[in-house]
Amino acid sequence: MQTRADLAHSEVVALVKKLAHDQHSAALAQLASRIAVVAKYGGRGGADPFEKIKSMISEMVEKLERQAASEATEKSYCDEQVAKTEAKKDELDFDVNKLVNKIQQAAARSAELKDESKLLHEEVALGAKTVAELLKVRRKEHVNYLSGKGELEQGMAGVQKALGLLRDYYGTAASMIQEAAGSGASLEQPAKPQQHSKADGAGANIIGILEVCESDFANGLSKEESEEADAEEEYQKVVQDKKISKMALDSDLKYKQQQRVSLQKTISELTSDKENLNRELSAVLQYYARVKDRCIAKPDTYEGRRARREAELSGLREAISIIESQAAFMQKTRRIRGGVIASR
Repeated sequence: MQTRADLAHSEVVALVKKLAHDQHSAALAQLASRIAVVAKYGGRGGADPFEKIKSMISEMVEKLERQAASEATEKSYCDEQVAKTEAKKDELDFDVNKLVNKIQQAAARSAELKDESKLLHEEVALGAKTVAELLKVRRKEHVNYLSGKGELEQGMAGVQKALGLLRDYYGTAASMIQEAAGSGASLEQPAKPQQHSKADGAGANIIGILEVCESDFANGLSKEESEEADAEEEYQKVVQDKKISKMALDSDLKYKQQQRVSLQKTISELTSDKENLNRELSAVLQYYARVKDRCIAKPDTYEGRRARREAELSGLREAISIIESQAAFMQKTRRIRGGVIASR
């Protein structure tokens, strides 16, 4: 190096090369090579190599500043889009999960109603079976009642007929004796045979026994009729209770069926809403993937690139400062030399 200018050129080239090495920049390495060529040959023909080198470095600075502004704009866009997309994704995830919970709750309630309806159907069937069995028993009881009543009535009729005959017979004999006594018959009339006296006692006993039998038949018939009436009343009461119970069960079944229909409609609507949200979520996820590919899925971060660019700009501005200082020095030197020549 023979001059101060050569030293300045060398310092600038070394500075730019170091920047290129430190920041792994092929563009700066290429710039350093171009600066070295201009520094070596740019002064031929009276040209000012400093202006050329300054222009080259300034162009690189402007290029880096444009890149920095573009990346800053891109960074702002990416931050905004990532934030909006993630917020929308979270919102859709929340809405989908909310719908899923509602669908699950509705399905669980529908299943409960199905089980409850099954139990009600079983209860209705059991009630119908009970009524059928009661009717069967009641019919059998009524047949037995009719049979027993017929036998009692037949027996009582027989006793009553026998009593009628006996009463007629013994009543006629007693009447004949009383008529004979009252007609003033001869004392020489033969006395009543002894067997008639005994027959009167026997007849009274038989009549008494038959009257007891008649009373027993009457009591038995009354008891049968009373039991039949009680059994019929109890049967009708149970049947009426079963009818009321069945009406309540049928009403409950109808209500539960309406609830199930309503729930199935709700589940269908919620499922449709969920499918719409899932389609929207799928579109958001696809867009989010593109955003991440553009903004996130890069080997180098924005912060790293910005730090390197700032270092490059700082170094290049320092190189420009060196060039400008050297250019100012040379201009000053020329003015001094020009003044000396003029004074001569």
